[in-house]
Amino acid sequence: MAGTVVVERTARIRATPEQLVPLISRLPEWTQWSPWEDLDPDLRREYSGEPGEVGSAYTWSGNRKAGAGEMRITAVDPDGVGIHLDFTRPFRSSNELRFVLEPEGDSTRVTWRMETPQKLYTRFVNLDKLIGGDFEKGLRKLTQVVEAP
Repeated sequence: MAGTVVVERTARIRATPEQLVPLISRLPEWTQWSPWEDLDPDLRREYSGEPGEVGSAYTWSGNRKAGAGEMRITAVDPDGVGIHLDFTRPFRSSNELRFVLEPEGDSTRVTWRMETPQKLYTRFVNLDKLIGGDFEKGLRKLTQVVEAP
């Protein structure tokens, strides 16, 4: 898509999409696997709506590293979860996230994808390098949560 920057990472997790959807769509569950969870021990969180349902939201505000913003669930279906993400600090940004879940035998191929409109700063900042590692860390932590004995 012209004028859009895309960052995505994929992992194969030994779980069904039905096992993964609640961990992704219920925003309070993110504390178990979010790659940003350890950025601010005093992070302020607020949840609204029915967890796991379209329209439910998570608002956070933290230190300089954690920043501030809101995630709102936009879609929940067997093949994935859609999330609208707005950052308000340290910079303003509006993004669309999609977790695509594709069954593969006894596992699921999980793709974490973010699309953001191309802005002036994205010409000078490599978002793939900036955020890609976080997506990889989050997928590793999600794998650990799901596959733990």
